Amino acid sequence: MVQHPELSQQAIDAFAARLGAPPGDHASTGPDVAVWENVDLPRAEVEALAARLQVDAALVPTQARLADYRLLAFDMDSTLITIECIDEIADYAGRKAEVAAITEAAMRGEIADFDESLRRRVALLAGLDHAVLDRVFRDRLRLSPGATELLAAARKHGLRTLLVSGGFTYFTRRLQADLGLDHVHANTLEVIDGKLTGRVLGRILNADGKARALRDACQTIGCTTAEAIALGDGANDLQMMALAGVSVAYRAKPIVRAQTTYAITYCGLDALLNLLTVGG
Repeated sequence: MVQHPELSQQAIDAFAARLGAPPGDHASTGPDVAVWENVDLPRAEVEALAARLQVDAALVPTQARLADYRLLAFDMDSTLITIECIDEIADYAGRKAEVAAITEAAMRGEIADFDESLRRRVALLAGLDHAVLDRVFRDRLRLSPGATELLAAARKHGLRTLLVSGGFTYFTRRLQADLGLDHVHANTLEVIDGKLTGRVLGRILNADGKARALRDACQTIGCTTAEAIALGDGANDLQMMALAGVSVAYRAKPIVRAQTTYAITYCGLDALLNLLTVGG
């Protein structure tokens, strides 16, 4: 399956030439999707061709169905939403570049100790007025393309939803209220006298915590982790994604794309609906 918001005939022709056939006629997919059946091609070759043509492409089991899963789990920053909240908060302290550099290194897997990287970043927020969080939510936070459509489809097919983040409860709880999410887990910023203290309360939710949240949500629902779909973009999502039956690297770092079931780089989150409804 090849996808792109503006899928070009050039890309379709390139895949058709390699596969020796034009795409099939699939009424269930949109105009920006091309599907070939009974493909015998190594994943590495599919990914290399997709990278060259700048499209999303994947080998998909024909029986794959969204309704076969019970839980849809999201990372928050740069996955369900388009921003890294901590970077945007830091902008109000004049420290965005410094904080963003640490965030990027952590997401690439270059900083082994996520807890320490978060403490370093949060410390740079000390003294900011708590009202800054509301400004970030109202003025800068936006859902990723296709998020609304994916969530609606998940509800239609009976999946529960989990938002699990190394970010902050201020944002996950507001998103839970706005989007009707079933379970949310994140870190809590300490606030005293209306100011951020530069500290996180309690145990930091890191890669281990994300994996634990996925297991706990599955136990609550009464399903196995193999019946979960997990979406993320950074190295601290990998433990959670390794537990899931399907893992999706969304506009993700190379270390994540290399270890997941599917990668969505150019399309929106709703591209997953094509990947998981091929069998009807």
